[in-house]
Amino acid sequence: MENMLAARLHSVAQPFTVDRIEIPVPGDNDVLVRVRACGMVPNLKNVAYHYPEWFPFLPLPRLPAVYGLDPAGEIVGLGRQVDGLAIGQRVYVNPARSCGACEKCRRGDRVACSSFTFAGYFGFGPGSAKVFERYPSGGFAQYMVAPASSIVSLPDEVSFEEASRFGYLGTSYAALRHGQVGPDTRVLINGASGTLGVGATLLALAMGVPKILAVARNEKLLAELKALDPKRIVTHSTLHGPCTEWAKAETDGHGPDVMIEALGPDAPVEATLAAMHSVSRCGRIVTIGGMEKDLPINPIWIMCSQIAYQGSVWFTTAQGEDMAKMIKAGTLDLSTLRHQRFGLDEVNQALDAAQHRDHGGFNNIVVMP
Repeated sequence: MENMLAARLHSVAQPFTVDRIEIPVPGDNDVLVRVRACGMVPNLKNVAYHYPEWFPFLPLPRLPAVYGLDPAGEIVGLGRQVDGLAIGQRVYVNPARSCGACEKCRRGDRVACSSFTFAGYFGFGPGSAKVFERYPSGGFAQYMVAPASSIVSLPDEVSFEEASRFGYLGTSYAALRHGQVGPDTRVLINGASGTLGVGATLLALAMGVPKILAVARNEKLLAELKALDPKRIVTHSTLHGPCTEWAKAETDGHGPDVMIEALGPDAPVEATLAAMHSVSRCGRIVTIGGMEKDLPINPIWIMCSQIAYQGSVWFTTAQGEDMAKMIKAGTLDLSTLRHQRFGLDEVNQALDAAQHRDHGGFNNIVVMP
């Protein structure tokens, strides 16, 4: 078989159409994956409809484009130089791509590459256009090519639907790792009911955090979060006011050791500042949600309190392997996710469903080619 079905975007702000195109051929260091599930990123509609206007400095794949950020499936083809992987192996494809040759890539820091790119989504620098030429497609297709270095091996305990959530889970996991969380830290997750926030909560539980302060607006979703582990999770709805003093009271007056900022672009500045000002001395703040408004931060407060403020945008393939192993061991439990499955010909319905999620971050919108 030489052809496959793929959902492609032909024009900005237009619906995806399902086309029959050639199956891509893997290069020497690539694998060919039969895609079984691909997560629908809630932000994809913004990327496909608005990014050319909002963020013209962020490169997009050339149209017609196959999007799809979080693919999982089986290896069906191996490049001539690929070792350590096998036909039939169940895998997740980390969409992170880089040039592979610059100083940052040579020392293993691919996220720092000026050509860093999300296959099936968008790029971060001028060099992304060349990266898209090498790896133009995401997971909204029956087959895709990916570098062998991007492959996360999946044990049988991880379903394809669960693996299609690894992008958001991995983003939260990398943030928690940056925050150095563990059994000796107390973590506040701001925006805990969203996709990143739910993932951060599940992973903080898996990583042994003894107390998780979940802050969000929706009281129903906060109750669902607390039910995950009532002994370790406490919740606060911003409908009842800022979280600053509540968070300090819940941590013996000191404040949480780590704050994960998972609020999205439209979040109010006040909600972020309230959570930031709750953090303890020598605390760590890691932002992943994309809240885009300017923050009035006092440098002397950061200096005197020795606060660390860091952005975190993605995760490594090795960290993807970590998550797969945690699921296999039973420490990371994804059974609370509510999978909504759509066929490839229903990709536009999936795009709309991602904008209207009754269960917030517990919803997992999945396209299954």
